[in-house]
Amino acid sequence: MLFELTKPAPLTEQMRSRDGCIYLYRAMKFIGWRPPKSGLLRYVYLTWTVLTFMWCTTYLPLGFLGSYITEIKHFSPGEFLTSLQVCINAYGSSVKVAITYSQLWRLVKAKDILDKLDLRCTSLEEREKIHLVVARANHAFLIFTIVYCGYAGSTYLSSVLSGHPPWQLYNPFIDWHDGLLKLWTASTLEYIVMSGAVLQDQLSDTYPLIYTLILRTHLDILRERISSLRTDPAMTEDENYEALVKCVIDHKQILDYCALIRPVISGTIFTQFLLCGLVLGLTLINVFFFSDLWTGIASFLFVITALLQTFPFCYTCNLIMDDCEALSHALFQSNWIDSGSRYQSTLLYFLHNVQQPIVFIAGGIFPISMSSNISVAKFAFSVITITKQMNIADKFKNE
Repeated sequence: MLFELTKPAPLTEQMRSRDGCIYLYRAMKFIGWRPPKSGLLRYVYLTWTVLTFMWCTTYLPLGFLGSYITEIKHFSPGEFLTSLQVCINAYGSSVKVAITYSQLWRLVKAKDILDKLDLRCTSLEEREKIHLVVARANHAFLIFTIVYCGYAGSTYLSSVLSGHPPWQLYNPFIDWHDGLLKLWTASTLEYIVMSGAVLQDQLSDTYPLIYTLILRTHLDILRERISSLRTDPAMTEDENYEALVKCVIDHKQILDYCALIRPVISGTIFTQFLLCGLVLGLTLINVFFFSDLWTGIASFLFVITALLQTFPFCYTCNLIMDDCEALSHALFQSNWIDSGSRYQSTLLYFLHNVQQPIVFIAGGIFPISMSSNISVAKFAFSVITITKQMNIADKFKNE
């Protein structure tokens, strides 16, 4: 089956937490981010890496700038807003891609910590949770792929059928005004470049969600282990103490996992927060004032794409904070009252640590949460309000 990883595998198969990243890393390999470790193929592959970065990360934002310098007089208001909203996002995407690619070693190393956490997942209930999160993570990546590709494809077709290239990137070699064939040729080349950029942007937007979905599963598994401490009458006090120590080690490995991925997430989400409100505002202005049916559909898909860049991850961050609170409650409510002094002193140390919530900070400035996401998104409505009050849309239409 083509998308077999989007459904939970039977418990007869051995799945690991890192398998939730399979689709993510396949896409990374396709776009040129995962070269072979040695051999001639490594250098051939690195050529592909250079090409994708040159065209999708470097040329794309510069192509928008070149078109504004040379073709600005030929843009209609709707075409300009369609181009501008993607242009701003393209500059942010290039920054996010640079951060993600330069810090990719952290994401790879984090999978090794997941392997250590998986060694403790031996019961059927814990393995079932691992299988579920593997399917959920790969399913999430597939949904992102459909939405992102849907935006690029719908913009491509709606623009060409309207008689102009989708993003009107600067192209000194093909004059799309000179006949239908050149229009389709220029538009198709733009679509290829944009598809690569969209995939790179998708990788930067999906890895935080996938890695934190897996994190939540291991927090849930740890909570269940804590709740079952000292509930087996057949275990001795030394065995109960050893079980508590193993839970402490599990929590430390979870914190090490978060410490590895936190710098990558901080940079990419901070960049997206800076652009989110402005991009959404421009897109909604285009939808409300300048779009026809087909460009409106493409712009609507772009709005969904922009929301997907922050909303699911911010929501997951809120859930992680709730998971940390549930973890501390489970530890405090566990069966420790009649335990020995050694057990209780270790439990107090553990309780102090689990009461510190796992928080991701955007750019080291503000916590990543739904509250922050809503505050950033509100800027979009401020942009629309300013446009309406100053009658900017009517002025563009009359020109």
